Amino acid sequence: MRNLLSAGFSQIVSLFFPKRCVVCGNLLKEWDEGICLHCNLELKRTHYAGATEEGSRLERRFWGKFPLGQVAAFLYYSKYEKSSRLIIHQLKYSGREDLGVTFGRLMATEMRSSGIFEGVDMIVPVPLHPDKLRQRGYNQSERIACGISQVTGIPVDTESLVRRKHTQTQTKLSFLMRWRNMEDVFRLVCPERFVGKHVLLVDDVITSTATLTACGDQFAPVEGIRISILALSAVHG
Repeated sequence: MRNLLSAGFSQIVSLFFPKRCVVCGNLLKEWDEGICLHCNLELKRTHYAGATEEGSRLERRFWGKFPLGQVAAFLYYSKYEKSSRLIIHQLKYSGREDLGVTFGRLMATEMRSSGIFEGVDMIVPVPLHPDKLRQRGYNQSERIACGISQVTGIPVDTESLVRRKHTQTQTKLSFLMRWRNMEDVFRLVCPERFVGKHVLLVDDVITSTATLTACGDQFAPVEGIRISILALSAVHG
């Protein structure tokens, strides 16, 4: 009975608030989630996973910083890529937390064969400061991580890595200021839990690598740690 009521309520909501594609704004088919098939096919995927030249360039940006596994991203992010910018903007600033789960699932489904999830013990999303979390209502990286977890079955840890400083947004900062902005921002709680583990750090966008490097630095002293990185999008480079 409860399922029938829930289904009926969903149909009423869909009637008055029909689902639209995050990119083109057209009505979605019943089987579409967040994005229509046409716009999905048009997304500029990076192929930053596996043994590709572009994947190697992204990986090199993290070399020598901590014990590194694989590095990958799903979409290009730049001022020229309208679709990915719309997705990220809606996810971060327009309350569309559903997009995080949707694109986390999509990304995980398409990238499973790349080996990025092989041997991973735990997914750790980049945390928000509690003030920012209250303001936004959710952590977009955690939503992406949950979507990945639904496909891979790898558990998500949202408690061990905490953000102890409320920093200004990285968006308009120079490359150097981005790094300075991330000094002493994160703290790893109970590092002994991660001895010998393979951790997948998840974020929405890779830009200067300052945020993810600051996170990785917290895990680096842990004995036997291995850190892989996956983002929904990444700037060219």
